[in-house]
Amino acid sequence: MLQQALDERQLPLLLRMNDQQPCSPDRWPQRRQELLERLQTHIYGVTPPAPDGVESQLLRQDEHDLAGKAITRQILLRFATPHGGFSFPYHLFLPKLDKPAPLIVHIAFRPSMPDRYMPVEEIVDNGFALAFFDYQDVSPDRHNGDFSQGLGACYLDAATRPADAWGRIGQWAFAASRVLDDLLKMPEIDHSRVSVAGHSRLGKTALWCAAQDERFSSVIANNSGFAGAAIASRGHGEKVSDFIRCGSSDWFCPRFTTYLGRENELPFDQHDLLACIAPRRICVGSAALDVGADPQSEFLSCLAASEAYRMLGYAGLVTPDRFPEPNTWLHEGDIGYHLRPGSHFFSRSDWLAYLAYLKRHEPGD
Repeated sequence: MLQQALDERQLPLLLRMNDQQPCSPDRWPQRRQELLERLQTHIYGVTPPAPDGVESQLLRQDEHDLAGKAITRQILLRFATPHGGFSFPYHLFLPKLDKPAPLIVHIAFRPSMPDRYMPVEEIVDNGFALAFFDYQDVSPDRHNGDFSQGLGACYLDAATRPADAWGRIGQWAFAASRVLDDLLKMPEIDHSRVSVAGHSRLGKTALWCAAQDERFSSVIANNSGFAGAAIASRGHGEKVSDFIRCGSSDWFCPRFTTYLGRENELPFDQHDLLACIAPRRICVGSAALDVGADPQSEFLSCLAASEAYRMLGYAGLVTPDRFPEPNTWLHEGDIGYHLRPGSHFFSRSDWLAYLAYLKRHEPGD
């Protein structure tokens, strides 16, 4: 049943090298680079090299936050760019443990805490450190193609954008990696267990970030949809026209808009993006009523990307041969998936599913 559904999508061959030879485990690094270059060229844009380093300044610290259960810090990051220095703040919550804590870097919609998309106390109670930054502090999400402010202005002439110039998703992902640069200096963090997380457009961002930055051991993508986890070819969710209509095509490189009405002709699909994370862990969450994100296409993308995991000797998505019903958690494999009732939202139940997945796959389990 599921294989037939995949066949109907007519996806590009994941494990066929550019030279038309089949991919093998020893050629996977080369194939992964081919896929990343294709994704840069046609959708996300080319990411500039990382800066030589980041500097951090502690702005505020509370040793007894969340009823004394956590240490919280507000930190300002600075780094050099071709057009001068750039800075933005992030927040860190550290549970009071006697060992380094696993960490989630959340690319967030707001700078506030508590936040409706982020149950900080519950995350800390589960033994996880949490870092988050407001995406607007990196590249303002104005939906007007204006890159004269924010990180984009530090790398490109705002008036001229090449066809493969990075969009806002690339810039937000770049910022998440700079937060990780700083966090990996901290002994309170388990450097081998760092996840990056996001919802909706920021779920797309988390996937693109983890695909490029192999220091992240796992990624959480909630309701990320088209240009995130969901297969675009012959899908039933958002289209390129929706991004253009809403003024959000500047999330992507300019070439992306040339696929208006031609989504089935894309030389890649989102299972390629997920596969670039292999063999690290992925957990994708869908909502049954989230028509725009197309839950069925998100699920099929996880299934299609599993081909790379199996080639490398990992489990990928472990599922019965049927589409999941709401309230299904598929957490056995190195790709996890859940489908919950309801609509487009980053809910407490989503977070509990992700935390359960990460805890299930702790070292030694």
